[in-house]
Amino acid sequence: MGTPAEAGAERRATVVVVGGGQAGLSAAYHLGRRGFASALTDPEAERTVVVLDAESGAGGAWRHRWESLRMETVNGIFDLPDFPQPPIDPAEPSRDAVPRYFAAFEHATRPPILRPVTVTAVTRADADPEGELLVESSAGRWRTRALVNATGTWNNPVRPRYPGQETFAGRQLHTRDYVSAEELAGRRVAVVGGGISAVQLLEEVSRVATTFWYTRREPVFREGAFRPEVEGREVIARVTADVTSGRPTGSVVSYTGLAWTPYARAAQERGALVRRPMFTAVEPLGVREADGSFTAVDTLLWATGFKAALGHLDPLGLRNARGGITLRGTRVVDEPRVWLIGFGPSQSTVGANRAGREAARELASRVAVAT
Repeated sequence: MGTPAEAGAERRATVVVVGGGQAGLSAAYHLGRRGFASALTDPEAERTVVVLDAESGAGGAWRHRWESLRMETVNGIFDLPDFPQPPIDPAEPSRDAVPRYFAAFEHATRPPILRPVTVTAVTRADADPEGELLVESSAGRWRTRALVNATGTWNNPVRPRYPGQETFAGRQLHTRDYVSAEELAGRRVAVVGGGISAVQLLEEVSRVATTFWYTRREPVFREGAFRPEVEGREVIARVTADVTSGRPTGSVVSYTGLAWTPYARAAQERGALVRRPMFTAVEPLGVREADGSFTAVDTLLWATGFKAALGHLDPLGLRNARGGITLRGTRVVDEPRVWLIGFGPSQSTVGANRAGREAARELASRVAVAT
């Protein structure tokens, strides 16, 4: 653990991990198991690692989930490496239970985390493809031989733009801003989005407000169980094929479809699960429907998802003309000093754990002898 150094200071670590959520903790843990020392407490060691985390405490994005998201409704949290979860009350808010579990893991394993630290840019120190990378942050500059990016998606919400949106007289909020249904009680709410979170929010908001559900495409609800060893493997194979080919990845639901969860059934039974095609424009007091009619609403809830938060990597030019990043495993093909974990096929909690372990294995081989 550690606190940020003065801005402007320069330090070194063989590996810099950006992000202290599940993927970042997994990478740090497995690097430690392979002999990487803390760059904070043992900076002169042959191989070192530091984790730069933007949060003020353990838990990653789970610290910010909406209050009503309970453990019984999340999609499952896989154990951190060699650290089984204790029994958890299914009715407990995930934003309390998960950070507490992550904090216990950090207390037991002591990863070299510096927080709160915001990474603003990653650049190449020079033209040598085997040279160092420079990591600019609120904790000063770090020089490193390799970077493991584990920043997730929470800080990059997708906010679509529609004609007239700036004229809307009501309230607009994204999933990232949502706290609980009570703040929308009695309102007329347009819920926009066709993913898992959109259905969750639609179900609970529709209990206390008049809701209208808008999606770009007709939602596809999957019949039958989602078996990790069957459907799960098929989804991972499809996402892997996309990143291996350098294609931009789609939303989670575009690969998995929607499940008939208890909250989806509840919304259907109350008549809330009625999809409308996307409106064509936003007006001060509502939205203009696809058929030209007008619907009065006073709240726009954009449950439109998130994309990988990779803006700090833009100076490296990792994206191709299609907007994708080509990977082999979790390593960037066009910049082999960078690994992306918790991204693409490793975005799930189990995938993040495995990606952290695999990245640590590859890094241990790559930097077997310090230079």
